[in-house]
Amino acid sequence: MSTVFPKPTSFISQPLTKPHKSDSITTSVSFPSNPRNRSLRTSRVRAGLIDPDGGKLLDLVVSEPRRREKKHEAADLPKVRLTAIDLQWMHVLSEGWASPLRGFMRESEFLQTLHFNLLNLDDGSVVNMSVPIVLAIDDQQKALIGESKRVALVGSDDNPIAILNDIEIYKHPKEERIARTWGTTVPGLPYVEEAITNAGNWLIGGDLEVLEPVKYNDGLDRFRLSPFELRKELEKRGADAVFAFQLRNPVHNGHALLMTDTRRRLLEMGYKNPILLLHPLGGFTKADDVPLSWRMKQHEKVLEDGVLDPETTVVSIFPSPMLYAGPTEVQWHAKARINAGANFYIVGRDPAGMGHPVEKRDLYDADHGKKVLSMAPGLERLNILPFRVAAYDKTQGKMAFFDPSRAQDFLFISGTKMRALAKNRENPPDGFMCPGGWKVLVDYYDSLTLAGSTRIPEKIPV
Repeated sequence: MSTVFPKPTSFISQPLTKPHKSDSITTSVSFPSNPRNRSLRTSRVRAGLIDPDGGKLLDLVVSEPRRREKKHEAADLPKVRLTAIDLQWMHVLSEGWASPLRGFMRESEFLQTLHFNLLNLDDGSVVNMSVPIVLAIDDQQKALIGESKRVALVGSDDNPIAILNDIEIYKHPKEERIARTWGTTVPGLPYVEEAITNAGNWLIGGDLEVLEPVKYNDGLDRFRLSPFELRKELEKRGADAVFAFQLRNPVHNGHALLMTDTRRRLLEMGYKNPILLLHPLGGFTKADDVPLSWRMKQHEKVLEDGVLDPETTVVSIFPSPMLYAGPTEVQWHAKARINAGANFYIVGRDPAGMGHPVEKRDLYDADHGKKVLSMAPGLERLNILPFRVAAYDKTQGKMAFFDPSRAQDFLFISGTKMRALAKNRENPPDGFMCPGGWKVLVDYYDSLTLAGSTRIPEKIPV
């Protein structure tokens, strides 16, 4: 089942050429193979859904007739218990978001990802893969596995949920992994503290067989469409272009402007039915991010209030954890959407970034994410759409594209400011966010106050 949001918008900072009158469309895409040579490469983009990486979308869930047999097999195997984040990565792998990866990474795949941000395929081609998808075990688990070539992966209740075949166990170079993925080993990186620092000193990789589709039973499973299901929905809607927008924050009218403008530009190029994939991240996020359930409530209000068009928007949850690894991670976000059928990807300021955990600055340069995407190996088939800056236009009383010639007319409302207003139960300027969506955000922060204390919280500086 999919959900729809009103009309999409995105800012396109590089020119898009109009299509020729044929069954394919020509688009100018910046892809400098040499960073010193920024000439545009013209690529021909087929109208319709893009092929998945490696040419085949993987489904690693065991077919229903074989599940009982596989569960019996798993019962006799050494067991590895998964953490909540491990389960999220298993979910990602099982549905083919990381195709052509067939399971948790073996050492060769881990090293290619860590050092090259890609995987080499048997036919000599490469696909982008910028973040390691690995499973850590400790010394005791390694000893229990012994010489076995297979292990059962179990949940918190110790019931088997998957089998890992033809396993390989190798050292977990934590410091190198952190340094190469985040570009720093500074303390306070949320994902590192949650999933790496106290993880085992070994990694185990192999081919994955997931015994049943992953379900969370949190009332949101209907939004968790697999790449297969998304492709089916997009084909049902007759999409001839799919543009993806990832977010981990509530949708405001500036986001909607970006998405709507993108659709307008694609129509001008000659596409007949471009569809927006509004794709909130559903895995691990840091403590001060708005939780998924509240974000989904807010997104629903955005649709109900007509800010986005349900007929041209598919809303689905992307199951990946969030690493906050900036330009390295944004490549993963873009690559995964290829496997869901997207041939356009909207990227904004500081994608997958965060504030520096120690110093008062951003951890990454705000422009590096979009620049890296335009050069990343293995993403040549994906059209990257960097957007212009949106801000609140005080003269019009709405979100609009920033015009530097009249900068005094614009008000910038950051995510930090937005959260502060909601916590203080103060309203943003009219036109910043739809009223229903804003109420959800205020209700969320009210719920924190009620859960933690009856005392009214102190004002938060805006």
